[in-house]
Amino acid sequence: MGEVTIQQVATEAGVSPSTVSNLLNGRNHRMLPETRQRIETAIDKLGYRPNRAARQLRTGRTSTIGLVVPSVGNPFWGALARHIESAALAEGYHVLLCNSERDPRRERDYIDELWADGVHGVVLCSSLPSLEHVMPLVERGLQLVAFDRTSQAGDPASLVSISVDNAVGSQLATQHLTDLGHRRLAYVSGALASVNRKERYRGFVAGLEQAGLDPAEALRAPTGSGADDFGDVEASELGRAAAAELVALDEPPTAIVAINDMCALGVCRGLRDGGLEVGKDVSVVGFDDIVLADLYAPTLTTVRQPMREMAAAAFSQLRSRLDDPGPSQGQSLLFRPELIVRESTAPPP
Repeated sequence: MGEVTIQQVATEAGVSPSTVSNLLNGRNHRMLPETRQRIETAIDKLGYRPNRAARQLRTGRTSTIGLVVPSVGNPFWGALARHIESAALAEGYHVLLCNSERDPRRERDYIDELWADGVHGVVLCSSLPSLEHVMPLVERGLQLVAFDRTSQAGDPASLVSISVDNAVGSQLATQHLTDLGHRRLAYVSGALASVNRKERYRGFVAGLEQAGLDPAEALRAPTGSGADDFGDVEASELGRAAAAELVALDEPPTAIVAINDMCALGVCRGLRDGGLEVGKDVSVVGFDDIVLADLYAPTLTTVRQPMREMAAAAFSQLRSRLDDPGPSQGQSLLFRPELIVRESTAPPP
């Protein structure tokens, strides 16, 4: 049996070839559900596979989007990739994943390659303050969704920003600890040079001030990390080293807020190395609610991001701009975090 053609699918479904083409190219918003079902049934029955190379020659782009994350070494980004891929596959799109470690040059190189291969839509998750390194392609028509990053001065007018409210999340975590009675708190993070990290630290400071504590007296660890040392790949090791540093102080903290869950789990390991019991001697709070947070012993108190909803919004916004690539107004979507209280936090000893 030869290669199935779009004309054969149209005949089987009882529609015109142009109607089948509309469905295959995502132009099906006004299509009747029954029509779509007949076409999809015909495609399955005949085993039709669209010629992507021909489609790219016609349109100049592919049904593929790019996803640039800091590092899937953090399970949060792996889970996000899975949710975005699930949303994309449901609409006939595929996802190419890139790990940038928040390096602007690496991000630019990846996105240049994606553009050269006909990929005109990217979800960018590095949360860097400036997007100058990708502006040349944005000016040429690249559709960009910034994930885990609120809008910043100088952003392109068409940019879509999708983020959890990082400041509120950290403030919830800090307030939880101060409500338990903690007064000596520490904050553990790599470089605070990204938009999301600055906002999380701002929330930590706000939580201290809300409790009548002086943020200047709060501890920060690890010390000596560089301005670009985000610790995305080695977050757990960073947390473990920070915990050792804090435990060695004459007056160590009774509670620690970590930049994310992987860092928090490293903190927990470091506290145990120092002979302390998490949730009894020292309380620890993370951020993200990755799957490991509920598997670790003791289970980790953390701030949950509504990842599935955020991923769906990221793909939906990108898809709508790919369908209508003309001038569009930017949007900023901010999602509410949720504090998840588990075993790693308790009143101070």
